[in-house]
Amino acid sequence: MRVAVVTGGGRGIGRAIALALARDGWAVGVLDLAAESASAVAQEIASAGYQAVGLAADVTDLPAMQKACDAVERDLGPIGALVNNAGWDTLARFADGPPELWDRVINVNLKGPLNATYAVLPRMLERGAGRIVSISSDAGRVGSSGEAVYSGCKAGVIGFSKALAREVARRGITVNCVCPGPTETALLESVMAGEQGQKVLAGMRRAVPLGRLGRPEDIAPAVVYLLSDGAAYVTGQVLSVSGGLTMQG
Repeated sequence: MRVAVVTGGGRGIGRAIALALARDGWAVGVLDLAAESASAVAQEIASAGYQAVGLAADVTDLPAMQKACDAVERDLGPIGALVNNAGWDTLARFADGPPELWDRVINVNLKGPLNATYAVLPRMLERGAGRIVSISSDAGRVGSSGEAVYSGCKAGVIGFSKALAREVARRGITVNCVCPGPTETALLESVMAGEQGQKVLAGMRRAVPLGRLGRPEDIAPAVVYLLSDGAAYVTGQVLSVSGGLTMQG
């Protein structure tokens, strides 16, 4: 049985990814800071006839991540794939944001994927196989006003993933990134709350060539592909899913 772990899997993009992976034949370890959310998604998957376990786990806490991965392997089997999805942000211009805000953004969005990867990678290296997909952001590719630290973290995830892809390619492990554009989630609603945020959001919506913001269900298929047998020769790559808001040369 193929087993995948999805961090931040209790809602939004993470939930959509977990459900899509289950439909594709993966048993899913749904990890989320909120235990109830993780359990609810796992139950949703189980009710559809697939296998899943929902666990509370804080990506900023390495021992907690290692413990959660141990539990996933005990309940479902060896972890073959990791999706680093957990994230957090708030809208604030860099000059106005206190250092305490930077710390939280960095701990979740940059150190979080490092912790989760560190918890899973030794298992993959031992078995000589594995897939890692990190959900970065187009903010990490092109920048985003009011999200300077977040953009820096997401750019860091891309750089980390490319370097790691080189380190582990000959050990049978692929590492890739998916970069969503603005996507309709509870986090986006929270980040864009207030008059300024709504102006930014309206501007984004007008700028998307496909004429709408993304939905979680738009992001999940890209992850499913990168974890599939069809992507066995794809590593160190960055796939933007943004409705054409940003385009790579």
